[in-house]
Amino acid sequence: MSDEKSLGDDLNDMLGDAKKTAKKAAGKAEQFGKEAKDSAKEFGKEAEEATREFRESAKEAFEKTTGTNKKVLAGVTAILLGGFGIHKFVLGYNKEGLILLIATIVLSVLSFGFLGFLVWVFTVIEGIIYLTKTDGEFYKTYQLGKKPWF
Repeated sequence: MSDEKSLGDDLNDMLGDAKKTAKKAAGKAEQFGKEAKDSAKEFGKEAEEATREFRESAKEAFEKTTGTNKKVLAGVTAILLGGFGIHKFVLGYNKEGLILLIATIVLSVLSFGFLGFLVWVFTVIEGIIYLTKTDGEFYKTYQLGKKPWF
């Protein structure tokens, strides 16, 4: 009987030790899980910040690249089709483009074309100003600064 009791006590001790070890392992696993979760959150924040910075720099580079094209397109359309306000539409100035279009039509009708011609002279000057500015000046003034007239 004493061997059976001793064996039972040994098994109980072993079971108790196994339970303690399992509890320690569960505690460490929980701690590891929390650390992994925190690390994942931190990584996510860093990735989000890097993505935002990349997006902003890519947007800026794209706008600079297309700024040159808009300069030439706006300048040429101001010289050739200025009275229609096409160059204003190219730059995104829809209100100003409509003003030029309506002014050309109204002034041409009222003066049999003479005053409408003055609008064209104004836009030719504007087109020359566009084309004589450097790419950086044009971009800062008309695309970033949104200066609608001269």
